[in-house]
Amino acid sequence: MILDVLASVIRVEVMLPWILGMILGVFVGAMPGMTATMATAILVPITYYLSPMGGLAMILGTACVAIFAGDIPATYLRVPGTPSSGVAVLDGYQMTRQGRASWALSIDLVCSPLGGLVGFLLLIGGATALAAVALRFSFYEFLWVAVFGLATCVIISRGTMVKGAIAVALGLFVATVGVDIVGGYPRFTFGNVNLLGGVSFIPAMIGLFGIPVVLRKIMTPRDLDLSSVEETRRYSIMDVMPTVIKNRMLVLRSSIMGTFIGSLPGAGADIAAWVAYGMAKRSSKTPEKFGTGTDEGVIAPTSANNAGIAGAWIPALALGIPGDSITAIILGAAMIYGLRPGPLMFEGASGELVRGIFAIGIMTQIMLIPVGFLAIRVFSKVFKLPNSIIMPMILLFCIVGSYALNFNMFDVGVMFMFGLLGFYMERNRIPLPPLVLAIILGPLIERNLRLGLMQTGGDLLPFFTRPISVIVIVAIILFLSWNRVTDLICRLRGTDQNES
Repeated sequence: MILDVLASVIRVEVMLPWILGMILGVFVGAMPGMTATMATAILVPITYYLSPMGGLAMILGTACVAIFAGDIPATYLRVPGTPSSGVAVLDGYQMTRQGRASWALSIDLVCSPLGGLVGFLLLIGGATALAAVALRFSFYEFLWVAVFGLATCVIISRGTMVKGAIAVALGLFVATVGVDIVGGYPRFTFGNVNLLGGVSFIPAMIGLFGIPVVLRKIMTPRDLDLSSVEETRRYSIMDVMPTVIKNRMLVLRSSIMGTFIGSLPGAGADIAAWVAYGMAKRSSKTPEKFGTGTDEGVIAPTSANNAGIAGAWIPALALGIPGDSITAIILGAAMIYGLRPGPLMFEGASGELVRGIFAIGIMTQIMLIPVGFLAIRVFSKVFKLPNSIIMPMILLFCIVGSYALNFNMFDVGVMFMFGLLGFYMERNRIPLPPLVLAIILGPLIERNLRLGLMQTGGDLLPFFTRPISVIVIVAIILFLSWNRVTDLICRLRGTDQNES
């Protein structure tokens, strides 16, 4: 069966669109605002002229590579290429400032395919079982998962807790803009039809991280000039392998977490990356180094977001419920080809497509290494140009990326507004990551809270009594109080040893 699957994918009519899709993924990921979702939507009409395997390979190759390539501008310029690359601006960019950009991206290039491989292996081995668990999640459980994600703000915030809380509150306020999901009444739109659908997250994220870089350079001309930062040395994959092996359990934990969160409909790779980063910081022996350029801060999110792509396929194949927007687009195309999600997905022509998806997913992770290596080499030359060229380039990327989302100049205005907000917050040492995470999770929290209350007639008790909800609540408490719990365990051990 393995040989038959390999024979069905290693063909010219499959490999050619596959490689072209991966090259497109590099461009899409490295261009802020050009999301993997947008790329897959554009490719779907093209795939109708290809064989089913060729079409699936092209779309999957584009999506997987775009998630990785989004870390390249995030590391060099502090401008995330994709939403799931937002975490890379924390430690990856700090490594760039220290002359270790190639070290950060080499770790990225190793951990991205490792996370993807773990995710697809879990997909192959436990799609039905994991989908059954995900199916048991309702409004109540999804609310607590979102709260768990928001709890990571406590960990990833640098500075005072008050400033972190201000960022979270501001993000939750932004998330309320738009039409009320229950009453259908516009909130905080001020009569502007462009705000009926809420504040577009991608222009907001691009502005928060991109515009402050340009403004800071204008106000402080002696600020970082990448062309003047000397790389201590150019690192290769073999150089970072001992570090990755040393942190192999972190790679595995983050990949499993990313796969699980990716399997929850509506969660996605971006939430998986932030949660993995927060958990890595919480379990680290040196949490104070996070945000200053630590290896763990690069390993955890890049392992999780690539695993999240595979995780999104778990409910899609087992239940026909896509885990994210990318999977929804690919699933729609695959169903036209004859894929039938559900318990009988391995039967007949549908089974051939499913096995093809497994093979394409695993082989894409392997092919990601040479493609990613070339992408890093190319963009490292581009992003090392003098600031007189790079700063206008960043501004152009921000404008084009924001406009390309909906082809609406209003989004460009949103980007500039959040850019000024981000610059003001940085000047006052208010952390940006909690604001970003709150904007992502705010709609998820509100939707599940209000729909859950509608289902129970206003009774909050089911939110606290359902078994899975209790498990997630306990996990949140342990997550937030982990340091005190470990200190207590150490004291008890010390007491026992003294008594003996």
